[in-house]
Amino acid sequence: MISVVHPTALVDPRAELGDGVVVGPYAIVEGEVTLSQGCILHAHAIVRGSTRLGAGNVVFPFAVLGGDPQVKRAASGAGRVETGANNVFREHVTVHGGTEGRTTRIGDGNLLMVGAHVAHDVVIGSHCVLSNGAQLAGHAVVEDWVTFGGLSGVTQFVRAGESAFIAATAACETNVPPFVIVQGDRARVRGLNVVGLRRRGVPEDSIGALRHAVRRLWFSSGTRAGALEQLAAEDDPYVRRLVAFLGSPRTEV
Repeated sequence: MISVVHPTALVDPRAELGDGVVVGPYAIVEGEVTLSQGCILHAHAIVRGSTRLGAGNVVFPFAVLGGDPQVKRAASGAGRVETGANNVFREHVTVHGGTEGRTTRIGDGNLLMVGAHVAHDVVIGSHCVLSNGAQLAGHAVVEDWVTFGGLSGVTQFVRAGESAFIAATAACETNVPPFVIVQGDRARVRGLNVVGLRRRGVPEDSIGALRHAVRRLWFSSGTRAGALEQLAAEDDPYVRRLVAFLGSPRTEV
């Protein structure tokens, strides 16, 4: 399948374009870029630096993927961006390369809405949604199936657990546990992300077990340590993952 490059686009001859790539009017593709099969760059999209997009990624107007990170210290080594397949980067999304030779990584099937920002050295899993204006600071880690509401954000090195829902304008300065809804400044656990779990296809028995676990951990009179000790014997795999996550540092919400 032949790639199509609009005559007004600027594509460095060193860039690698797979089969069926479409590069729209006034788009820019720099020399170290790889666009895998079926990628689409709409008008005015920019892919910079040492960036590799997997198959079927779609980049909308004025999004900028790759390039230098926003750091005060001098760059050391070429920062990279690597993505999996079938991600959508809407208008004005920015994704910065890693620092000191590291790589900013994005998995498969993610939707980054208008104005979302992914800073240097961030790692995003698959099937995540970053709503308009969501902001991920450097070195953040986002597991699979996480949803960020509009204008929400996380600070450096924060980890968002799988299937978490981070409500609009939430500000997260500590790790966000998996499977829960967090909201507020600073963000706190408000309940179980039942809608997200059902959309993911989590069994109802596991959702029930997680309901019980969330009540024990955040909405009972007992201590967190006591609840974790009791839940450690739970045989549900999702509860086990929640308990294991809460043993990691900086999980205080």
